Amino acid sequence: MYHSSVLHDYTDVTPESVKAAIDSALAEADELVDKAVASVGAPSFAATMAPLELAGAAASAGYGPSAFMSYVHPQAAVRDAGQAADEQIAKWRVRLRFRGDLYRAVKAFAATPEATELSGERRRLLDHWLRDFRRAGHELSEADRAELERLQGRLVELEVAFHREINEYRDGITVTREQLAGLPDDYVDRLSKGEAEGTYRVSLDYPELEPFLAQARDRSKREELFRKSWNKAVDKNRPRLEEAIQVRRQIARLLGQPTWAHHAMEARMAGNPERVMSFYGEVRPQLELAAREEVAVMQPMLEADGHDDQLRSWDWVYYDTQLAARQHEIDQNLVSEYLPLDAVIDGMLTLTGEVFGLEYRRVEPTQAWHPSVRLYEIRDRASGVALAHFYMDLFPREGKYTHAAAFPLIVGHRRADGRYEQPVSAIVGNFTPPSPDRPSLLKHGGPRPQIETLFHEFGHILHMSLSRAEFARFSAAETEWDFVEAPSQIMEHWVWEPNVLRRFARHFRTGEALPADLIERMRDARYQNIGLRMTRQIFFGKVDLALHATDTPPDLDVATRESYAVTQLPYPEETFMLAGFDHLMGGYDAGYYGYLWAEVIGDDLWSRFEAEGTTDPGVGRAYRKAILEPNGARSGDEMVLDFLGREASTETYLRSRGLPAALPAGMQGDRS
Repeated sequence: MYHSSVLHDYTDVTPESVKAAIDSALAEADELVDKAVASVGAPSFAATMAPLELAGAAASAGYGPSAFMSYVHPQAAVRDAGQAADEQIAKWRVRLRFRGDLYRAVKAFAATPEATELSGERRRLLDHWLRDFRRAGHELSEADRAELERLQGRLVELEVAFHREINEYRDGITVTREQLAGLPDDYVDRLSKGEAEGTYRVSLDYPELEPFLAQARDRSKREELFRKSWNKAVDKNRPRLEEAIQVRRQIARLLGQPTWAHHAMEARMAGNPERVMSFYGEVRPQLELAAREEVAVMQPMLEADGHDDQLRSWDWVYYDTQLAARQHEIDQNLVSEYLPLDAVIDGMLTLTGEVFGLEYRRVEPTQAWHPSVRLYEIRDRASGVALAHFYMDLFPREGKYTHAAAFPLIVGHRRADGRYEQPVSAIVGNFTPPSPDRPSLLKHGGPRPQIETLFHEFGHILHMSLSRAEFARFSAAETEWDFVEAPSQIMEHWVWEPNVLRRFARHFRTGEALPADLIERMRDARYQNIGLRMTRQIFFGKVDLALHATDTPPDLDVATRESYAVTQLPYPEETFMLAGFDHLMGGYDAGYYGYLWAEVIGDDLWSRFEAEGTTDPGVGRAYRKAILEPNGARSGDEMVLDFLGREASTETYLRSRGLPAALPAGMQGDRS
C-alpha cells in the first residue's frame, strides 16, 4: 500500500468547504467560457472549442468535493451543502447552453474552413455543441428562449429535491421474532430493535428489504413492507413529479417536438419512442408468455400455504426463492457463505486485471469521507502507467444514497498542457455489512443478486477509468444514455461462470470451494422465472413512456396501473411507486427502456467472449479498445459494430434465456 498525494482530502469536509469548492470550480469554468466567447472575431478550434471543452472539465472537477457529498457524507449539514452544490452545477450547465454570446462564437467557428475539415472526435464535439444550442432554443424567439431557460432551471430544482427526499426518507415495519421466520439468524442479528420489547425494525434499505421479501414466511408482513416501499416519499415527491412532467411537456412543445420522449431520445441510440416500442415488441410477447406460465406454477404454492388469494407482487420473489430451493436444491443463505465480500472483490479485480490488462493497488490512507471507504489505483499492466483511481463505499448508513451507483469525481480528458487527466470515480453501494461473527456476505440469487450488482457497478467504474476520450464531454459516463449500461450489463455474466466462481467462491469459515455441482444448479436456475423478472423491467420502461411519450397530461395512477399489467400480476392498489422511482428524475426519464436495451446489447457483446473465451485477454483487449476507451467519442452503434462486426439484435438475448425469437402465429398478443 502507498499514499497518493494527488487525490482530494475528504476527511475535513465542511459545509463551507463544499461551497468554496463548487464556487472555485465554476469560477474557473466561467473564465474558460469567456475565452471561448472572446474568440468570436477570430474563431478556431484552439481558441473556441478547446477552452469551452476545458470549462466543462473544470466544472466537473468541482463535483467530487461538493455535490457528491450530498450522496455519501455522514453529516447532514454537509449533505445539505452538497445538495445546494448539485443544484448549482446543474443550473450552470443549463445556463451555459443558453448563452447567446457563446452560441455566436461556436456558430462563427462552425462556419470556418477549419471546422469543415474536422473529423473524428473533434467533429463529434462540434456537432454535439451545435445540437445542444439548437435544443436550448437558439433558433427560437428571445421570449421563447427565456421561457425555455426558466423551465430548464425549474426542472433542475425539482430533480434535486426529488432525489434528496428519497435519500433522506426513512420508514419500515415492526416485527416480532416469530414474524421473522424464514430469515437467517445473521439477518435478524443486524436489525435494529423495535420500540416494544422483543420486536425488531425492518427498514426500506435494500440489505433489509430484499431478503425480507425473498424469505419471510409471514405474508402479511411481506405485504406491509412492500406497500411501505411502494409509497416511499409520496407526499412530497408526487407533486414534484407531476410538475416535472408538465415542465418537460412545455419544453418539448417550445422546441417543436411532439412529446418529451421525442426530445429526450433525439440524443440517444433509439432516436425516437417508436423505435423503442418496436424493440419492446420483439421481446415483450415472449416474456409475457413466460410470466403467465411462471404465475401458474407459483399459484398452487401460494394456495398450499393456506391462501385463497391471487399471487401478488409481494409473493413472487418469495416463491421464486422457494422454487430455487425445491427444483434446484439451492439454499441462497448457504451460497452466500461462500461469497464473502473481500474475497469477491479480490476475485473481481484479479479477473478484470487479467482480461483487460490491468493492475490494482490498494491506497492508504484513503483520506475518504468515511472510515469504511476503500481506495484503489489502476495501472496498465503492460506499461505500468497509472490510469485512474476509484473509491469503494459499500455499506449503508444514515443519510447515504440508498441504491447502488457509480459516480465520476474527476473526468478523464486531455489537459491544456497535453497530459491526460487521470479519472477518479466512486462505487457507492448498500451491501450487507459485516457483523462480529461473520464478514459481509453477498447474495447470488433473487431478482437482484448482490454479486451481480457489484460487478455491474464496477463495469461503470472501468468505463469511467479506462476512457481515453480526448474531451471530457465524451468521458466518464458521457455516451448515449441507452448505451451507458451495456458495459456494465456484460460484467454480470462473469459471476455465473464456473471457472470464475472457482477462483474466489470459498466458505468464509472453512475455506472450502463452492461445490461444482452447486454451481451447475445455480446456472440452471439463473433464468428461472425470467418472465416475472423482466416484465417488471418492461413495466418500469412502459410507465416511463406512458408519462413522457404523450402530448396530453397523463393520469399518473392510470398510467402506472395499465403499465403494470405486463407483469401478469394484480396491480397493488393504494400505492404510488413513482414517488420513489428516482430514475424518473435522474436522467432516465423517457430513458428507462435503456436498461433492457443495454442488456440486450450487453448479451450480444458477451457472445464474442463466449465464442472466443470468457476470460481470454485477447478478447478483453479488443473490448477495451473498441468499447471502454472510446467511451462517448463514438456512437454506441459504431462501437458495437467495431467489436462484433455486426449490429446488435435481440436474438442472442432471447436464445440465451431459452425464449423463442418469435411466438407462433396467434400467440403474438399486444406488441405495443
